[in-house]
Amino acid sequence: QVQLVESGGGLVQPGGSLRLSCVASGFVFSGYAMSWYRQAPGKQRELVAGIRRADGDLKYGDAVKGRFTIDRDNAQNTVYLEMNLLSPDDTAVYYCHAWNYGEHVYWGQGTQVTVSS
Repeated sequence: QVQLVESGGGLVQPGGSLRLSCVASGFVFSGYAMSWYRQAPGKQRELVAGIRRADGDLKYGDAVKGRFTIDRDNAQNTVYLEMNLLSPDDTAVYYCHAWNYGEHVYWGQGTQVTVSS
């Protein structure tokens, strides 16, 4: 059974930091590109950051460049998202995403991040 389980979300003040984790199971983690997406109320889901399976090439959404860092640990089947200098605009549900460059796409259940004073 495929599972992507996110954790690490919560309430943080503007300027603060959070680290999200996504633990994968049920598929060969190293064979998948891993990404984080987010969706704020009333907005479309958008790509936050992605990391490829082989060379670890990174991609970031324009809104988070320089503040967020994605990383993966293939030995632990885990992908991380380090988020710094958070602002209220970063408030959203953050989703873990896995893709094998083919027909297999998996989503986590999401974790809420709220940035507020």
